[in-house]
Amino acid sequence: MKEDNIYMASDMNDYFNKKKSQGSGNSGGSSGGSGGGGGKGPQLPKIDFNMSGKKGIIYFIIALIILLALAKPFTIIQEGERGILSTNGKYQDQALLPGLHFIIPVIQKVYVVDTKVRIINYASRIEATSGSQSGIKAKPAITVLDKRGLPVSIELTVQYRLNSQFAAQTISNWGFSWEDKIINPVVRDVVRNVVGKYDAESLPQLRNKIATEIDEGVRKSVTGLKNSPADLQSVQLREIGLPSKVREQIERVQVAKQEVQRAEQEVQKAKQDALKRAAEAEGIAQKKRIEAQGIADAVTIEAKANAQANKIIAASLTTKLLKLEQMKVQTEFNKALQVNKDAKIFLTPGGSTPNIWVDMKNNHQTKTSIK
Repeated sequence: MKEDNIYMASDMNDYFNKKKSQGSGNSGGSSGGSGGGGGKGPQLPKIDFNMSGKKGIIYFIIALIILLALAKPFTIIQEGERGILSTNGKYQDQALLPGLHFIIPVIQKVYVVDTKVRIINYASRIEATSGSQSGIKAKPAITVLDKRGLPVSIELTVQYRLNSQFAAQTISNWGFSWEDKIINPVVRDVVRNVVGKYDAESLPQLRNKIATEIDEGVRKSVTGLKNSPADLQSVQLREIGLPSKVREQIERVQVAKQEVQRAEQEVQKAKQDALKRAAEAEGIAQKKRIEAQGIADAVTIEAKANAQANKIIAASLTTKLLKLEQMKVQTEFNKALQVNKDAKIFLTPGGSTPNIWVDMKNNHQTKTSIK
């Protein structure tokens, strides 16, 4: 090999020397009288094709690097991804984990699949930010028929991810469009089966129940497939779109219910006011009864006290005491006659009637009661 390289380098040197001599002759003929320059034209740089020694090793390393760059016998799997290794068109059962992996060029090939959480939004209005690159897909809202055949629009958000443990089997069985073959059909089928059992008018009141049934149905259908191709994170019911006539009917029913509730509240308020007034009247009557009872008790007590006092007084009156009192009165009348000699006094025996004092000067009667 080295001798072939030496012969090749020698032939190339002879070729360039021949070209140089031809160029020198032509230039000497055309410029022979100018300065006697010896007929030497511009010289080309010599190329050494000798591959022996260190230069050969350097060239070999450079060629090997270029070959590796072009053939790329390795691949790097990022976190949140898995690699499906294909050898001559046959997938390996175990997916490649994140990291550096070497492969045989041409014979082996690695297909990278995403195992991060992905989202499908079923909505009436598709958002412009949705796209497969961001892991969010937008699809039209699911239109189903209720129990009576009325169209109902259901908006959902489904979160799922590729089961990394069986990623290779999933891609082998379902292909790289496994989402459209598994998640989307299952969700639509379950929603139709669940919503189709109810009337459109009852859907808003049964929202939580319907959401639970859809979640359980989708989860059961997806996990029931062979090798569990996907891990279902959640199924969220976002909106139930009803026909306009159904919405108007529901609104009328709601208004009627609100009116009934308002009337019931007014009746309850009237009852409460009546009870309040009755309680107040009862309180006032009770207060008056207590006050009247208090006055009656006071009068009774006073009467009893007076009677007791009179009884005591009556018990204390004797004949001698009465005579003494009569003598005191007589003494007072005698004193009065000394002042008014014209007065006349009529005395009642026994003191049962009052004595009468008559002032004859002023022609005035004065009645005096002496006990």
